[in-house]
Amino acid sequence: MFGAILGDIIGQPYEFDRGHKTKEFPLFCKNPRFTDDSVMTIAICDGILKAGLEADENTMKTAMITSMQLWGHKYPHAGYGGRFYRWLAMEETKPYNSWGNGSAMRVSSVGWLFESLERTREVARWSAEVTHNHPEGVKGAEATASVIWMARNGYFKTQIKDYVIKEFGYDLSRTCDQIRPNYYHVESCQKTVPEAITAFFEGNDFEDVIRTAVSLGGDCDTLTDIATGMAEGFYGLPDQFKKWAYEFTTEDMHQVMKAFEEKAIERKVREA
Repeated sequence: MFGAILGDIIGQPYEFDRGHKTKEFPLFCKNPRFTDDSVMTIAICDGILKAGLEADENTMKTAMITSMQLWGHKYPHAGYGGRFYRWLAMEETKPYNSWGNGSAMRVSSVGWLFESLERTREVARWSAEVTHNHPEGVKGAEATASVIWMARNGYFKTQIKDYVIKEFGYDLSRTCDQIRPNYYHVESCQKTVPEAITAFFEGNDFEDVIRTAVSLGGDCDTLTDIATGMAEGFYGLPDQFKKWAYEFTTEDMHQVMKAFEEKAIERKVREA
């Protein structure tokens, strides 16, 4: 989850195709800031932890909705999409059949908190369905969480790739060099998640995944958020990057981040 937050912060200055599609750029801009991607990443994690990891579908979804609205109201100017912004204000929330990449950018904690891949996919699906209940929105969340779960559980990238293709049907045949020239700002899962997965596959370490993702352009904060969430699972999080994750976020976020870290460590010990 820390990786996803960092990807959001680092990618933010380059979204809307404001970058130069290169891996050579300052890691942080003059005034680093998080966007709705980080706010909703925190919100989903907070909702899960408050519901409890064994919660049923209704309990979990209710907690996620409550948490997203709470955090959305705390940070109302974080850059939400129009339909999601309206959803945040609803008294009676209903999903709106979105295939936007918002379902994938907020799901990273799910890939860390559950013991089985089956449970990971189930909760990822629930996290999408409260808003992004279009099949592509659900698929984007499930695929992202699955890659993170497999990455942190020692699967090779080739195994992860085979699983993603088999289970989700994404076309992962293109390289980043093939994607980069014609890639543009698009906010759908189907045109963000495969590209983020490819950036993760091609990166050689945590920072290189960041730089590879940013170099693709497009919806750069979200694409990099998704890719670096995966990279954290595979490579771990360098200490300096963890310090930056805390430095560029707020105290109320830190409370959730620390609770997440404690629960993820607890899960890791239990699995061992």
